[in-house]
Amino acid sequence: MANQTGQTVSAGGVAAQAPLTPVDSEALARLAAEACDDRKAVDIRLIHVEEISSLADWFVICNGLTDVQVRAIARSVQDSLEEVAGRLPLRREGQSEGRWVVLDYGELIVHVLTPQERAYYDLESFWSHGGQERYVSPLTPLPIEGGS
Repeated sequence: MANQTGQTVSAGGVAAQAPLTPVDSEALARLAAEACDDRKAVDIRLIHVEEISSLADWFVICNGLTDVQVRAIARSVQDSLEEVAGRLPLRREGQSEGRWVVLDYGELIVHVLTPQERAYYDLESFWSHGGQERYVSPLTPLPIEGGS
């Protein structure tokens, strides 16, 4: 049952947020990339794998420089996707070790790795048949043309 503010009210009278509108897989991937960027992830890549894999539509891959940062980035992704899209990961792995955290949202899989793990497993090369793009933060200043 909804109250006057549009919130859903449970039988116990506790207000809960109304369901959010569905988000397409690309928008979900971009939202995850933004969340990675919020925690200063390095070398954020989006890989469109829908045409070459039944695992997911998109991968987001990034580095955290330490195990603490890897966990913080993963937490940021989880919090952002839950808050904005109302989504929780179907599965997550590696959170306690912090060297490679995988968040599986079905159509999106997020990989947050330390530089050593990322270099060793080289996921970008393995999924090189998918369309890849580097995420650039909207806050990144653009180079000035014609400057000396």
